[in-house]
Amino acid sequence: MTALGNADTRRRLLSPSRETVLVIVLIALVLVMSLLSEQFLTLGNLLRTTRFFTEIGLIALGMTLIIITGGIDLSVGSQLALVSVAVGFSFAAGVPIAMAVVIGLVVGIAAGAVNGTITTQLGVHPLVVTLGTLALYRGLAFGVSDADAVSTFPAGFDYLGQYYLGPVPGQLFVLVGAITIAWLVLSRTVVGRWVYAIGSGTEAARAAGIPVRRVKLSLYAVTGLLTAVAATIFTSRVSSARADIGAGLELEVVAAVVLGGASIYGGKGSIPGTVLGVLIIAVLRNGLQLAGVGGTWRLFLLGVLLLVAAFLNERFRRADR
Repeated sequence: MTALGNADTRRRLLSPSRETVLVIVLIALVLVMSLLSEQFLTLGNLLRTTRFFTEIGLIALGMTLIIITGGIDLSVGSQLALVSVAVGFSFAAGVPIAMAVVIGLVVGIAAGAVNGTITTQLGVHPLVVTLGTLALYRGLAFGVSDADAVSTFPAGFDYLGQYYLGPVPGQLFVLVGAITIAWLVLSRTVVGRWVYAIGSGTEAARAAGIPVRRVKLSLYAVTGLLTAVAATIFTSRVSSARADIGAGLELEVVAAVVLGGASIYGGKGSIPGTVLGVLIIAVLRNGLQLAGVGGTWRLFLLGVLLLVAAFLNERFRRADR
């Protein structure tokens, strides 16, 4: 028994879990960024970083569920812009701000549902569908706004994205709540089991009586809702609704989810892994900004990180066989 126990311990040490590897990477990244900039480890900067990753984190939660089923949504950045414009220009047209926010949430759900409907009902690959709606939703945002911006909102709305509870940004509590709900759904409910089953094999899941189309459609709609919440917080935080926001956001979201261990083949992924992936993306972005690294190079490094994440996922997938 002792020999077996020692062998098992050695195997765990030599083959750490994905989450363990991500924690080590995150700690190493924090140390490197603190060496590049003295400001990085200050409390004020760390709290500002949480404001940034709240929006990416919310969207990444929905993206995790979609990717586990074998899908993807590349239109989330454009959805963010469309919802922002819907909220801002509804308010500018005289709609009460509370109703304008509701309109934005409905627009987000509808945008996600359109992606899900085309994917599930017409059988078009989600990569193709969401590439198309990426352009469609961005075009709608520019068309509705006429490339203009709304920058005047009531104080109550600005409160959503600028509120602090002591030193902690208020939107962080929204993210923590969403993380908790997503984790419970994925790991403790029958819906979570359905999500993994669909990703492991659509036909087998359908044969087992799982409502595959309904589940997939619902996940795209939920991701649209989370994107709408993120868009509302973002618009409140910057006090501006415009059509050019969120460009390239889908790359950061997908990178965080894949880095967190979600397989593009479906069937694998976790909420804790995604949270760690989001933290790594946020630390990398903030640290490079403080170090004076330009946006072009940050985009380059993000692309490298996504390729590395895909490579590691493939290695883990083969090791699990």
